[in-house]
Amino acid sequence: MATAAEMSIPICPPGGEVRVPIQELVDRDLILRCQGGDRAAFEPIVLRYMRRAAAFALGWTGNRDDALDLSQEAFARSYKAIRRFDPDRPFYPWFHRILKNLCINHIGRARNRHEVPLEETYPARSANPSPLEFTEGEERKRMVWEGICQLNELEREILILREFQDYSYSEIARVLDIPKGTVMSRLHNARKRLREKLIPIMERQG
Repeated sequence: MATAAEMSIPICPPGGEVRVPIQELVDRDLILRCQGGDRAAFEPIVLRYMRRAAAFALGWTGNRDDALDLSQEAFARSYKAIRRFDPDRPFYPWFHRILKNLCINHIGRARNRHEVPLEETYPARSANPSPLEFTEGEERKRMVWEGICQLNELEREILILREFQDYSYSEIARVLDIPKGTVMSRLHNARKRLREKLIPIMERQG
């Protein structure tokens, strides 16, 4: 059986038929094919957004395996619900809400598992840190992670999108379906709240 990368579909512009690789189709066309029963059409969507989804989940869980499991579960759930999705709307914001809810439920069930900070998304200060720099970096990451864990859902979400996934304000606005001005004010408040949470953590750590 051909993989999604090997498959193509015909389109018929003036002058004759042209076959288009399925992975080059826009989300809307792929979703319409999924809604018509073509399971293979969902594979390019997964490949298109898997890295972004896993990075977001990692920002919530701090654990790579959990992040992969949650992102895969989100894709499975979105596929099951794909017939109810409006293909004229952007796919990723809808998928993002499914993934976020899974992350929130995961945090609620496993709060004691957040001992590992954001190694994958919060790098050390240099490529070859000295032992002292490495220790300071690990301690810094633990403190930041502890502070982030104390934020509410909205604050945590927007910090992950901006600080750990490097989304632009416009991209965040599209994902969260909020005005760009709201993104800026929400991000400002989230950063302020994180600083407030970090002060007692840093004092406790000396």
